[in-house]
Amino acid sequence: MIARPPCDAGAVVGASAAVACSRETRRAVLAATILASSMVFIDSSAVNVVLPVLQNNLGASAAQVQWVIEIYMLFLAALMLVGGALGDRLGRRRVFMWGVAIFALASLWCGLSADPAQLIAARAVQGIGGALLVPGSLAMISASFDERTRGAAIGTWSGATALTMAVGPLAGGWLAAHLSWRWVFLLNMPFALAVLLIAATRLPESRDPAATGPLDWAGATVCTAALGLFV
Repeated sequence: MIARPPCDAGAVVGASAAVACSRETRRAVLAATILASSMVFIDSSAVNVVLPVLQNNLGASAAQVQWVIEIYMLFLAALMLVGGALGDRLGRRRVFMWGVAIFALASLWCGLSADPAQLIAARAVQGIGGALLVPGSLAMISASFDERTRGAAIGTWSGATALTMAVGPLAGGWLAAHLSWRWVFLLNMPFALAVLLIAATRLPESRDPAATGPLDWAGATVCTAALGLFV
C-alpha cells in the first residue's frame, strides 16, 4: 500500500459514475486533472535541485531553505482530507477550481518573492491549493468514468503524474541553469489558466450524496493538527 498513489483502490471500487458523461467530457476531465495534479507534483520535486541557486540569490539560511521544501509538504499532507471532504459537500469541480486558482496565485507569489520569508509563506499557500485540487482530481475521475473505464482512467492519471515527478528535477535544473529558479514557479501560470478554462467550460459538477450535513470542523482540526505535527 505504501507504493500506491492515494485513494486509487477506493476510487476504483467506488460506486458507478455519478455523472453521465460523454467521451469528450471524460477526456476533458482526464486532461484537466492530470495537468493540475502535475503542477503539484512537479513543484514537490523540481524545487529540490534549484535550492543552491535559490539560497544564493535570496541570501537564505540553511533552515530557511529547508522550510521552502517542508512547509509545502506540510500543508499539502495535513489538509488533504479536508480538501476531499469540502469537495464532496460543496462540489468537486468548485473546490478543484479553488485549489487551482490558489495554487496559481501562490506560484506567482513564489516567483516574485524578494526574500526567504515571502517564499516560505507563498509555498505554504501553494500547499493549501494543492490539498484542495489533488483529492478533487481523483474524485472527479471516479464520478465521471463508469466502472468499465475508471480503472484505465486512474491508471493514466497515476502514470502521467508519476512521469511529471520524474521530469521535475530535470526541468528545474534546466530552468535554473538557463533562465532563473523563479521560472520553476512562474511556468505554472499558463498551465493553471488552461486548467481553469477547461474546468469552467467542460467539466461537470458532482458531489457525494452520502456526505450530508456540515463539515466536521472539530474532526478536521484534529486531523489537520495530527497530520501536521507528524510531518
